[in-house]
Amino acid sequence: MKEKSLELERLVFFSDAIVAIAMTLLVFDLKLTHLTGGHITFADLGDAWQKFVAFILSFILIAIFWKIHHEFFSHIREINSMLLWINIGWLMFIVTLPFSTSLISAHFFDKPAIFTYSLNVLIVTIFQNTIWDYVAEHPQFLKENQNQEVINEYRLACNLAMANALIACLLSFLSPVAAFVILYTRLPLFTFSARLYKKRKRLKQLRKEKMNGANPSSD
Repeated sequence: MKEKSLELERLVFFSDAIVAIAMTLLVFDLKLTHLTGGHITFADLGDAWQKFVAFILSFILIAIFWKIHHEFFSHIREINSMLLWINIGWLMFIVTLPFSTSLISAHFFDKPAIFTYSLNVLIVTIFQNTIWDYVAEHPQFLKENQNQEVINEYRLACNLAMANALIACLLSFLSPVAAFVILYTRLPLFTFSARLYKKRKRLKQLRKEKMNGANPSSD
């Protein structure tokens, strides 16, 4: 059991380090390629808006991916080689996000650039969903007394995230800007899902307390 715990800790620490590197690499694409008369102006900053919006979106997306990954592994108590390789696949497409971000920074209105970026996000989401599906189907990897409702909530969140990225992929052929905007909705979607889960959990707790109050145990 200690060996398994060590493997789990090493995987989490390794994943955190790779994610941190990927987030750091995003900033290297923030460059001003055209300056007016050799001096920077506000117009020069405005002309680089594609780079800034691409950076912000990618930073937010990687942060969301990391947060979900962190929450997943707070419920996992051990791993095997299959889960390890699924996680490595997730990391592989996390580290390609800086590249796909550079594509939309330079070619914001081009369909291939937005499609590549959206596909990158979709593949990361698929791997993240696979991580949770795998442990949900193999409960021996989960900590004891896991609530089935929590497992289902995470599955629903993963499915919504995959749908978001898939819609962006399809929409990129019609309107690259619209596809980009769709990806930006992932943050409010994630926030809404978290609030909905907390609200449902709170209501369930209140109903349980009312039932206990209505049916006091007899002496």
